[in-house]
This record gives sequence, C-alpha cells and structure tokens, in this order.
Amino acid sequence: MDLIELPADDGAAEACLARPESGSGPGVLLFMDAIGLRPRIQEMCDRIAGWGYVVLAPNVFYRDGTVAEIAPRVDLREPGAREEFFAGAMPRVHGLTPDLSVPDIAAFVEHLRGLGGVAEGSIGTVGYCMGARLAVRAATSHPALVAACAGFHGGGLVTDEQDSPHAGLASARAEFVFGHADQDPSMPPEAVAALGEALGAHGLTASNEVYPGAPHGYTMSDTSAYDEAATERHFSELQALLARVLPT
Repeated sequence: MDLIELPADDGAAEACLARPESGSGPGVLLFMDAIGLRPRIQEMCDRIAGWGYVVLAPNVFYRDGTVAEIAPRVDLREPGAREEFFAGAMPRVHGLTPDLSVPDIAAFVEHLRGLGGVAEGSIGTVGYCMGARLAVRAATSHPALVAACAGFHGGGLVTDEQDSPHAGLASARAEFVFGHADQDPSMPPEAVAALGEALGAHGLTASNEVYPGAPHGYTMSDTSAYDEAATERHFSELQALLARVLPT
C-alpha cells in the first residue's frame, strides 16, 4: 500500500490514492471505516478507480497517529478480534467531532480537486461505517462541489444532536445512495426511516435501502463481518450512482 501525504486542518495526513489507467477522471473522496487505512481500503479505492475515477482516501485519524501506528495488530477475521479492536478504536471515533472533521473535509476536498488529472467541476464522496457520516458532511458543507454521495453500513447518520449529519441535508444538492446494514444498532430502523424522511423533505434524489441479512461492516473482507453478496451489491449501486452523476 503506497501512501501519499496531504495537508489537513491540524497537520499532515496520510492517504491512499488510486487512478484509472488513463490517469485522469472525476474525483472521488473515500472516507474509511473506523479500522483505518489498510490494504482493504486500497483495494476498494483501486476498484473504484477502475471505473474511471481518481480516488483519494485520507487517514481521518491522523491526530491519533500514523496509519501504521493505529493499524490492527491481529487478524480481524478471527473470532472476537474485530470486537476487541473496536473497543479500543471507539475513543478515536467519538473524538472526531464535527468541529474537527468539517475543517479536515474542506482540506481534503481542496487537495483532491488540486490533484493533477482530476476533472474540473463536481466530485463524488463515499464513506463506510463512521466514514458515511463524513461523506454526508462533505455533501452538506460543500454542496456546490459534491454531486454524488454514498454511505454504506453507516452508523450515527441520525442522532438527537443539533449537528446530526442528517440535520444538514437542507443545504445538500447531491444525489444520495445509502446501503444500510440489517439489524445494525448504530443505525436502527427508526433512524433509517428518519433519514429517508429528511432526504424526501428536502427534495433530494436518493436511495435509502437496508441490505437484508448484511451485518455492520459487510464490505470489509479483512474482518469477520464480510458479506460478499452485500459487498457486490454496494459496488454495483455505487458504480451506477457515479456513472449517472459523474460520467467518465
């Protein structure tokens, strides 16, 4: 996994970068899950790049350490290993509050648009797990730039807080695609319904689906949560969204 370094709001952050064979195309900002940047995230960036996009995935936990320092030390496919890792990772997740993440997102958007080979105009964003919240915040804080926004097995997209991600949808202009995990305590049915209501209330074109039987973290093939069918469905829906909104 080859990493680049880019400026963030509070220092330098490492990032995965993937380009299509042509070397150029519309930009896509990918927000990792709570496990961090690792070969699986690079694989996902490479697959999206293969559709004709320049994909940037920053280490949003750069304040907590480098990619190597926060990486799992065990095989997360082993029984109990994923759960044990998350117990230690959640303070990082909760610590990435909107007052920190929104300025970071602005820096990441600016860097992506400034990369050589990135097409002028709109970009897309996609996030996984807690990264889905960041993808939505990118769409709501940069409505003139983010034309496509997707979130998969996202958690906490709807909360009772004033700064809940869904509360900012009034400013968004993007088309949204969400693929929720089934029976996910971080995004229960009532939250999925509230997200759908907010999308509809603001007249946004959106898909807001629950993937039956798919657990939280279903796209991550390096963990025990992996679900191949749900993962392939997510890739299909993401590719279709990008093709509609950001044709190559």
